[in-house]
Amino acid sequence: MKTHQACSTTPSLPRRQFIQTAAGLALGTTLASRSPLSAAERRRSIGANDRIRIGIIGCGDRGCNAHMEGVHAHVAATNFEIVAVCDPWRLARERANAKVKAWFGRDARQCASYRELLSWDGIDAVMIASPDHLHTTHLEAAARAGKHIYVEKPLAMEMDRLVRAVDAVKAAGTVVQIGTQIRSLPGIVGARELVKSGTFGKWSRIEECRNSERPYWYRYLKDVRAEDVDWKEFLADRPMRPFRSDLYSGWYGYADFSHGPISGLGAHFIDMVHFITGAKFPASCVCVGGTFTWQDEHQFTLPDCAQATWIYPEGFLVSSSNNMGNGYGSVRKFYGDKGVLKVDNWSAPTFSAEGAPRRDGKIRGDSPVPGVARPDHFLDWLQCMRTGQTPHAPIEAGYQHAVAVLMAQESYRTGRKTIYDHQSRTIRTASNAA
Repeated sequence: MKTHQACSTTPSLPRRQFIQTAAGLALGTTLASRSPLSAAERRRSIGANDRIRIGIIGCGDRGCNAHMEGVHAHVAATNFEIVAVCDPWRLARERANAKVKAWFGRDARQCASYRELLSWDGIDAVMIASPDHLHTTHLEAAARAGKHIYVEKPLAMEMDRLVRAVDAVKAAGTVVQIGTQIRSLPGIVGARELVKSGTFGKWSRIEECRNSERPYWYRYLKDVRAEDVDWKEFLADRPMRPFRSDLYSGWYGYADFSHGPISGLGAHFIDMVHFITGAKFPASCVCVGGTFTWQDEHQFTLPDCAQATWIYPEGFLVSSSNNMGNGYGSVRKFYGDKGVLKVDNWSAPTFSAEGAPRRDGKIRGDSPVPGVARPDHFLDWLQCMRTGQTPHAPIEAGYQHAVAVLMAQESYRTGRKTIYDHQSRTIRTASNAA
């Protein structure tokens, strides 16, 4: 869910990228000591004529289509304009600018680098839809620049960078919405209310199988010319290598730039689990997988089949699996001892007492979850910039889903169970957890 580019020969990253450094802890302490903006100060940070001026960082499919189109639906109600677009690929910038010109009657400022965009004081807010390996870089920089932020999931690929970015956001005190938009769906909000009422009793297992006929990164492959791309800007801190069109456009499939389906798809699921149940962090995780079906000339380095299992301290198990070699068998369910919540369709969840050992007769048949209306995810962010209120998916929620998927990635990389220590904000393998 962002601009589309990407490499590596193995699905592993250095261990140091998952273990927070002492320097990161010191930085976090320094940042946390600063005073965040008050709600009134957040409102006063909006630009001239009370118009919110937005910059787009990442103009691929997610940024140009979902983000730009999504916020534009609310332009009349919220008085904003898109004034700048940023992407390493010239054609992506130009496509985004064409939308701006059609909507607002003038050109946007076009930038290849996020640094140029953030250095301009004519920006109040940014929407970050860059590749996964750049999320924390762009988030931290935008927070330090004092911008309101909408940022895509998964929030991070490294634990130390996640901590730095989150601390920067908290120090800035600006409005940050994480792109886990399922929190804004009426049926999901309604499901949370049912859970609060005790309808389902105690959870035992929560599972998702999200399957497809082939990995999602194939649909983003396109011909891209090296002369149209700022390759160094895209790579950022990743090792230099020769430009390849499939590497850039199909970055979702390469371990240097993404962690694959458990992170890319599972972040939505894990965030929904947290939102509905009220749980925050797993205690432990085990993740396995491999490439079993799709091996070809692109040499993608992420698994086409993977499964992660988390244990939560509240006393239930969560399972997320993806088979991208056969699309049959997708399912998404919450199993309680009084009933089952079925979220196979995000927009129309249902519930019943099927299979529940302690069903008490309060659930009759298979019923739709009563929806609870709320603003959509983009509108919520825009409104919170006006009111200074907390959005549906605040930075804390992003941190929580990121910890869970980073635990899965570290387990996949090492072949060991991982454990999260909330006190030190670190992820450890079971062998050195003691």
